[in-house]
Amino acid sequence: MKPRTDEQHQEKMKKLQAAQEKKVAAKTIEKGLLIVHTGTGKGKTSAALGMVVRAIGHGMKVGIVQFVKGAMTTGEKAVFDRFPDQVEFKAMGEGFTWNTQDRTRDIAVAREAWEEVKRMIADPSYQMVLADELNIVLRYDYLPLDEVLAVLAAKPPLTHVIVTGRNAQPALVEAADLVTDMTLVKHPFREQNVKAQPGIEF
Repeated sequence: MKPRTDEQHQEKMKKLQAAQEKKVAAKTIEKGLLIVHTGTGKGKTSAALGMVVRAIGHGMKVGIVQFVKGAMTTGEKAVFDRFPDQVEFKAMGEGFTWNTQDRTRDIAVAREAWEEVKRMIADPSYQMVLADELNIVLRYDYLPLDEVLAVLAAKPPLTHVIVTGRNAQPALVEAADLVTDMTLVKHPFREQNVKAQPGIEF
């Protein structure tokens, strides 16, 4: 097969451009999205925080609640603390469940963090709310799924809510507007015994 000439390439790109512009013009609905990042691969929180950065760039106010992290200092908190007028960052977790080993305490901490998420969602000044690792909390039944789904369903129409963590509940996936399942292909922690590193994992 011969490579395209410059003229053929330009003609093809014009057709693609016209088709894309037609698709974009047909999209007229503006709404706050329920976004779920799940899966075994790395990058669920990182992708969500990328959306937060984008939101900051557009002058939006964002609320972040971390359900598991909080026992360690993270680079993201250090960054977002520099934007106090736009970002409220609450790292409310006490570490992974295998570290705490106290179900009653874990449930109480999860409830406290969830109340903060509910407060932010109900406040119309927040245009985006990130519930980081909420999926883990739901997986261990630390919060009632029905309650979480009801709050998310009743969110203000233009508020974006992002939920991260492995093992997203099927009902949450069904309710979401945008779902990304990040698949693990390789990870140096598993294959090369490389420890978690600042700037990469936290």
